[in-house]
Amino acid sequence: MLKKFGQITTFALALLALNLPAAHADQLSNILEAGKIKIGVPENFPPFGSVGKDLKHEGYDVDVGMLIAKDLGVKAEIIPLTSKQRIPFLTSGKVDLVISSMGANPTRAKSIWFSSAYAPFFSGAFAAKGMQISSPADLAGKKVGLTGGTLEDLELSKVAPKSATITRFGDNAATISAFVAGQVDVLVTGNTVAAKVSADNPKLNIETKFIIKESPCFIGVKSGEMNMLQWVNVFILHKKLGGQLNTMSKKWFGQKLPPLPSL
Repeated sequence: MLKKFGQITTFALALLALNLPAAHADQLSNILEAGKIKIGVPENFPPFGSVGKDLKHEGYDVDVGMLIAKDLGVKAEIIPLTSKQRIPFLTSGKVDLVISSMGANPTRAKSIWFSSAYAPFFSGAFAAKGMQISSPADLAGKKVGLTGGTLEDLELSKVAPKSATITRFGDNAATISAFVAGQVDVLVTGNTVAAKVSADNPKLNIETKFIIKESPCFIGVKSGEMNMLQWVNVFILHKKLGGQLNTMSKKWFGQKLPPLPSL
């Protein structure tokens, strides 16, 4: 009887073993073993990522990706992505990480994991360094230019003083032209737009006066890859404290890295 019971038990354990899922491969270990990491970056969204004059991809996200590869001690394969490709490429394994100016939201979090915030993305008020502005109240008596119907328009309308003269232009190009020509004192827009204006017009000495709405960016990690997520979060914290992310922010956005929240 005991012998028969033992045979049944052995058979049952064998069936259980056949139905167990295969051991989960650790992505971080695989990357270190392969000596290469595949990183998805923006295809055409400067200054986060775009094709430079040398026909190579460049930008804030590209620099972050290259620094990740350097700290891992592996080679970086930079893969340009459109916005719609970011999550499918990550979940399918075509890329190991997505560093592509991606915001976190509950819908996306159903498919992938997000790191701590690594990059600034915000709407703000920008003007010459000599102009004393630090809050919406300081816009009193100032000429403010923005693109009508945008997030910046909606948010500033809630807090701007009545004495501020707000001109709403039809598109970003008209808004920027008015600011560069001196028709308005303050440019209200996204920080990436302001960075491009600053780079194209260095004599304007543009700086961030205050932030209207923050929408920081996060690195996309494949769901279930806990070791990879933990390593990326340590990397981000280390580069914040060490100042490397701040240096990159000044290089690509023309401003210091603002305080970034954790996810």
